[in-house]
Amino acid sequence: MQSAASQDSELLRPSYARRGFLPETDPRAAFPPDSPYAALDEIGRDLPSLLYDKGFRAYARALRIPRWNGPESEPAQPQLRLYYLRVGFLASAYVNQVGEEPAAILPRNIAEPLVDAAKRLRRPPILSYDGYALYNWKRFCKEAPIALGNIDTIQNFVHMYDEHWFILVHVEIEAIAADILGAIASIHRRLAHDENADIDAELWGIQNAVQRQVDVLKRIPEHMDSSLYYRTFRPYIRFFENVAYEGVDRGPMQFRGETGAQSSIMPTLIAFMKIPHQRSVLTDHLDDMRNYMPAEHRALINEVEGMPDIRKAARKEPFNAILEAMADFRRVHFSWAQEYINRRMDDPRGTGGTPYMRWLQQMLTETEAHRI
Repeated sequence: MQSAASQDSELLRPSYARRGFLPETDPRAAFPPDSPYAALDEIGRDLPSLLYDKGFRAYARALRIPRWNGPESEPAQPQLRLYYLRVGFLASAYVNQVGEEPAAILPRNIAEPLVDAAKRLRRPPILSYDGYALYNWKRFCKEAPIALGNIDTIQNFVHMYDEHWFILVHVEIEAIAADILGAIASIHRRLAHDENADIDAELWGIQNAVQRQVDVLKRIPEHMDSSLYYRTFRPYIRFFENVAYEGVDRGPMQFRGETGAQSSIMPTLIAFMKIPHQRSVLTDHLDDMRNYMPAEHRALINEVEGMPDIRKAARKEPFNAILEAMADFRRVHFSWAQEYINRRMDDPRGTGGTPYMRWLQQMLTETEAHRI
């Protein structure tokens, strides 16, 4: 049974040590057949085919999408997340349909349900990393790990396994983060009782987990063609720029598109290791990415930021090993950004709207400089 202190702590919630930042239970893959939202599942399955048609936007404007009127309690969260996923995919497909100019208006029948669902989830009304990856997977064997080979996506933009693979690599990386969060929670508990506690085992556990994440990230080229990524499904996760949401009493809006920078893993590690990234327009972008994370993940990062600096309690070897693993992750990420995007596109902005190459290099340099 959790103590009162544990109940007030987001970090000490047991599910993080089991699932990382993935949902506490596997995402819902479909609505019940008699649900008023079941039609969204069919639209989602058909979406990759519909997007080949130049008449897709006219089709989408005629859709009747029911507004969410279900409960918002914890047991109902999987259905609400699926609703957000389905409508979010539809909105990004409409605005950024490949082969067409980006749409300047998101029609009322899509805009209003999306804005309403996003408000309930306390997040901006655009498909973000949570809907594209954290809630967008299912297991073939429920008893087997959340890992490549045992997982598939629920929704896609294109009929290409490359997009499945891109998403699923991120899902396994998120699953591995459970060991990181479990170790940080253990350190938090132990140092609260004894500021001189030996935390070597937990630190080496974090290093091992980050290195395993690096190994998964390195697998990207196995099923993802760099000549196809940037012109097939990447445009669909791009940011919205000056898009008016019809029926919403606001002017044209800007929202950051889906990006791995919206994952909570690296911000949590930065907060835990107290890496002092120099304030700049790039770190301002990074801070803004937190607004696109689930609210509970933002709370966890804030809690970790409030932890004391572990440099006094840590020995040099495991502390520096974590930093080297983080730097290794950033090096691999930087190399894939070069290979899959930078060589093939003139736009210096990533899907989140950031000047990603400068940003990635700055993060790498400052991570390496923080060694004891």
